Amino acid sequence: MRRAIAGRYSPEMRRSVKRFVSAAAVGRSVQRVGCAGHAVQHRVLAEAAEGVVLAVDGRPRIACVEERLSPETARRANLGAISAALEAADIDHFCVRAESGGTTVAVSTEDRGRVLRALADLCRTRPVYFGPRGEDGGRVMPAYRLASWRRYAKATSLRLFWYRTDPAHRLVLGPEHGCDIEFWKREGDRLTAPRRNTITDSVPAEAPYLRVPMTDFTAPFGTRDTSPVRVRTRQEFTTAVPQDITFPIDVVYTWVDGADPAWQRRRAGFAGAAYHEEAANAARYADHEELRFSLRSLAMYAPWVRNVYLVTDDQTPAWLDTSRPGIKVVSHREIFDDPALLPTFNSHAIESQLHRIDGLSEHFLYFNDDVFLGAELTPKDFFLANGLTKFFPSPALVPLGPPSPEDVPVSVAGKNNRALIQERFGTTPVRKMRHVPHALTRSVLGEIEREFGEQHRRTAAQRFRSGTDLSIPSSLYHYYAFHTRRALPGDVEYVYLDVAHPNTANRLDRLLLRRDKGVFCLNDTLSTEDDLERSTALLRPFLESYFPVPSRYELPR
Repeated sequence: MRRAIAGRYSPEMRRSVKRFVSAAAVGRSVQRVGCAGHAVQHRVLAEAAEGVVLAVDGRPRIACVEERLSPETARRANLGAISAALEAADIDHFCVRAESGGTTVAVSTEDRGRVLRALADLCRTRPVYFGPRGEDGGRVMPAYRLASWRRYAKATSLRLFWYRTDPAHRLVLGPEHGCDIEFWKREGDRLTAPRRNTITDSVPAEAPYLRVPMTDFTAPFGTRDTSPVRVRTRQEFTTAVPQDITFPIDVVYTWVDGADPAWQRRRAGFAGAAYHEEAANAARYADHEELRFSLRSLAMYAPWVRNVYLVTDDQTPAWLDTSRPGIKVVSHREIFDDPALLPTFNSHAIESQLHRIDGLSEHFLYFNDDVFLGAELTPKDFFLANGLTKFFPSPALVPLGPPSPEDVPVSVAGKNNRALIQERFGTTPVRKMRHVPHALTRSVLGEIEREFGEQHRRTAAQRFRSGTDLSIPSSLYHYYAFHTRRALPGDVEYVYLDVAHPNTANRLDRLLLRRDKGVFCLNDTLSTEDDLERSTALLRPFLESYFPVPSRYELPR
């Protein structure tokens, strides 16, 4: 995945990005790089494909513009084009569940000549490229030039792909989402794979093929069918193996619009209940439209999510299209049994009721709206196929000793969690959890409510964060599930950024340039109301550049 220069952010970032990848008007960057004949070819192909010419790693590349760009849609388009070309040429082929997680189409070595001709014909008038492979030194080469095909005359596999970019040219997807074509060698009555895959190293040479949803091969196996397109495969590649996660996974967000006058009036009526200045900090309730961009991160990097539930105090973002399938706004009134506990401004209280959401899947991820997926992740990053959840301990420690007035609310809740774990299991949790999506199950959350009934009810009853709170889904759940053998530690590339830190702008620049974190959190616990304008000016350009593609949940602007 590559970042295009069209998304402006800061002078330092622009200088860094310009050395890596830049976008320009059709033909202009080509005239700076390469001969005139190639420039004409680039321009003609770009116009035919309704694309643009980009300079990627200093070389002109033609990119197709996609409205709903994501890694999964790029894989789908690449696989669809390759499959259609082979189908039109009446060439036997089948999709393979590749070990790399990418898309792979298998053909027989006996059909090599026909396959190469069919694919060369596909590429002749389209901006297709050969992706880098170990045996060719990692080079990207234009497949629309017939001379390039000589290199692959005897290859055991090759990769074809289109560069794809969003309408603003801020993001470029390339060879990492291409489609591999493997040449399987016939040995007797079987076809043998040239490299490992996740299922089998050989299949019968003569066997019927099946047609299955394309998403079986472009998204994690078991993802709900999001495409009517069917592709050819063999029976062997349609069965679930023990490590496959086939259960549904939902996402839950909690969200508040702190600028809503009605909500502000309700909060003001109970403000005397806040026990710590951080609990009453207006920055905790500021809305930089993080939710919009967190949902974009889901759409781009987690196509396997089934439904999204947005838990609010009868609030709905003005930009959210609630008529779209797959999203539902849930009122606090729907999950709190006792209406006398409402309204509440305590996130710990709200979180204690999440397992009561009607229709929520057994396995789900809990997001705060300041948590974002920064790269593609799969269900296996958060769950095991047997249903166990993963948690992600932080190097940060919960101070030893009982709660004190000097403790911030997160430490108070952590100490209260620890007391329960110590009493029940005899261990002393000292580590906080990372600010990442929390993998949870409804059944364990319900069990915690039953096992620690008094403390659970006390947390639910506090309108503001208090000295008796538990932090259930973000901490207590993980330690309880671990001790009852239903969770284990995991790992994910992650970074936490506090918006108030003076070096945050530089760190955002680096994050945008590298895009090397699976999850990142943009938290704001120290800013005052006077800082909100500065925070918005810092975050919005970054988020617009990192997530330029609207999700299907957004109303048209």
